[in-house]
Amino acid sequence: MPANTFAHKKQQLYLVLSGIFVVNALLAEIIGVKIFSVQALLGLPGNLTAGVIIWPVVFITTDIINEYFGRAGVLKVSFLTVGLILYAFLVILATTRLPPAQFWLDVNSQDDQGRPFNIEFAYQSIFRQGLGIIIGSVTAFIIGQVLDASVFQWFRRVAGGRYIWLRATGSTLISQLVDSVVVLFVAFYVFGNWTLEQVLSVANTNYWYKFAAAILLTPLLYLAHYLIDRYLGKEESEVLQEQADADAAV
Repeated sequence: MPANTFAHKKQQLYLVLSGIFVVNALLAEIIGVKIFSVQALLGLPGNLTAGVIIWPVVFITTDIINEYFGRAGVLKVSFLTVGLILYAFLVILATTRLPPAQFWLDVNSQDDQGRPFNIEFAYQSIFRQGLGIIIGSVTAFIIGQVLDASVFQWFRRVAGGRYIWLRATGSTLISQLVDSVVVLFVAFYVFGNWTLEQVLSVANTNYWYKFAAAILLTPLLYLAHYLIDRYLGKEESEVLQEQADADAAV
C-alpha cells in the first residue's frame, strides 16, 4: 500500500474511533444526572446512573485506540473530550440563566395528568445538577483514562502483544473501579446531598455492571480488530500496532 494511502486510512481510522469516543463520553456526562432503578427495570437489586448504560462503548473504544495508536493516542482524544465536555456544560449552564418566555411556561403549565407543572423549575433542577457532576466526572474521567491507558500498555508489555482480552479487560476493570467511586463521591457527596452509604451503594452497582459489560463485550474487541485489519491491510495493521508498542516502551 502506498505511504500516502496508508496515512490517509490511519487518519480516517483515528477520526472515526475518536468520534465514537467523544460522542458517547459527552452523552454519558449529560444523561448521568438520572439515577434509575435496576430492580424496576430488570428485577435486580441496585440503582445505576443513566450514563453508565453507554459507558462501555467509551472504554471499549479506548482499548481499540490504545491497540492501534498507543497511550499517546488515547490521552490526546481524552483531553480533547474533557475540553468539549467543559464547553458543553458551560453552554448548558448559560441556558439556565436565560429568562423563560411566558408562553413557554403557559403551554407547559400542566403535565399529562392535568397536574400543575413548572417546566422552568424542571429544567433548572436537571441541568443545574451538572456543575457538581461535571467536576466529579471530569476528575474521574482524567484519572480513569490515564490509568486505563497505562495499565493497558503494561499488560501489553507483559504479554508481549498477545491476549487482547487480557490487556483490554484488565485495564478496564482496574480503571473503572477508580472511576466508579470518584465520580459519584465528588459529584453527589462533595457537591450533592448523598450520604457516603448511597455513594458506595450506587458505585458498587455501577462497577459490577461495567465489570459484566467488559467481559460480555470482549468479542467486540476481536471483531473490531478483524475489521480494522481488513480495512488497513494485514501488514499495515501490524505496522500500526508496532508503533503503538513503541509508544508503550517510551
